[in-house]
Amino acid sequence: MDFTLTPAAVRFIRLMLMADGVPGSGFRLAVTPGGCSGLSADMEVRAAPEQGDAVVERDGVKLFLPAESRMLLDGVTIDFADTPTQTGLVFHDPRGSSCSTNESRPVALSQ
Repeated sequence: MDFTLTPAAVRFIRLMLMADGVPGSGFRLAVTPGGCSGLSADMEVRAAPEQGDAVVERDGVKLFLPAESRMLLDGVTIDFADTPTQTGLVFHDPRGSSCSTNESRPVALSQ
């Protein structure tokens, strides 16, 4: 399982664990296909992993990852964004397709 947490994502997860966790708590990240970036996630601080979750430690934070999440996160960079339009974790998946509109472009005809 090869994914990257940016320093901003690590800070966000640490803050969530400090605010809502107890010693030994982890950050459960259930990732599913969907959304414009190709991935969406449900996340919560949990005292213990659910059955079937893998416990993965990265950059000093403990993550609880269900099986599907482990497959979907392979090669992904997890970042944190705090902008006027978006606050939360952002997934940069090099395999994901970008969103586009079906707009027509004028074509110049050569003679």
